[in-house]
Amino acid sequence: MASSLTCTGVIWALLSLLCAAASCVGFFMPYWLLGTQMDKPVSFGTFRRCSYPVRDEEKQITVMLEQCGRYASFHGIPSLHWRICTVVTGVGCGLLLLVALTGLMGCCISDLISRTIGRVAGGIQFVGVVDW
Repeated sequence: MASSLTCTGVIWALLSLLCAAASCVGFFMPYWLLGTQMDKPVSFGTFRRCSYPVRDEEKQITVMLEQCGRYASFHGIPSLHWRICTVVTGVGCGLLLLVALTGLMGCCISDLISRTIGRVAGGIQFVGVVDW
């Protein structure tokens, strides 16, 4: 199997893959903020939440629904800032995955990654991390 990367490039590609995977897991997990509400533990992330209050129309009270779920639509996310955070973090994770998978392909395919492409990929990674 031919490679277009040096030993440093292979290490960069593997570390990029690990960092992109960690970023995506962090993005999709609903444990960004932890707390309690109505004496129940609650947590939420950019578009998922666990243990949230719902209105019981039969009994006319608010009860805690102890399960994880996501917002039904993008506009269901509570605030504009929260929506912006979701978009920016998702774009950052996408950029990190793009570069990591390109680097991983560079480990297997010769002449795929040149010095210029490596520098551009590093710049894209920087933009992806700055989004976070």
